[in-house]
Amino acid sequence: MKHLVAPSILSANFAWLGRDIEMLNESEADWVHVDVMDGRFVPNISFGISVLKDIAPLSTKFLDVHLMIVEPEKYIQDFYQAGAQQLTIHIEACLHLHSAIQQIKATGMKAGVAINPHTPVSALEEILPELDVVCLMSVNPGFGGQKFIQATLQKIGKLKKLIAETGSHALIEIDGGVDANNAAIIVGAGADVIVAGSAVFKAPNPKAMISQLKNV
Repeated sequence: MKHLVAPSILSANFAWLGRDIEMLNESEADWVHVDVMDGRFVPNISFGISVLKDIAPLSTKFLDVHLMIVEPEKYIQDFYQAGAQQLTIHIEACLHLHSAIQQIKATGMKAGVAINPHTPVSALEEILPELDVVCLMSVNPGFGGQKFIQATLQKIGKLKKLIAETGSHALIEIDGGVDANNAAIIVGAGADVIVAGSAVFKAPNPKAMISQLKNV
């Protein structure tokens, strides 16, 4: 399978969000990555359910929603109704992870778990067979434009091995610091999905940058 590209609208121009979604529709992007932050789990606030509800009818791409919030299990149904097609929650933010994953899948959404840079992939062993995607944070979550953490490359290898050992079919998604300079290395290490925010939306030609990331 060729890797997927998921531009993160956290870096989009919110004064022209409809225009940026249309650009993504016309691009080689596979998913639209939607980062939801609450100012508690991460030290930043982004946007929530109402913005997703506005985006969903405009987007022709798969909506990949990443909740960087505490108690994500309280909002599963709300994000489903707002248009999320995949919901990823943080292992560090969810006390009853298996139950929350079951709730996500019961809606018909695909289910993912994200882990922060300090969390070992071994923490996912028991839940991996239930997952559609694992999002490895390659920066400390909360802000766009950070530098890629190189140790993530070894983490991808460990996760790929664990996925095979557990019989999981989960995709490996890398989120944070991905750009044209390191995308080929990340994909070569085993990533199935690369998330790119600043690299896309700060590029002189975002569509061309998406194409470049898609064809590394």
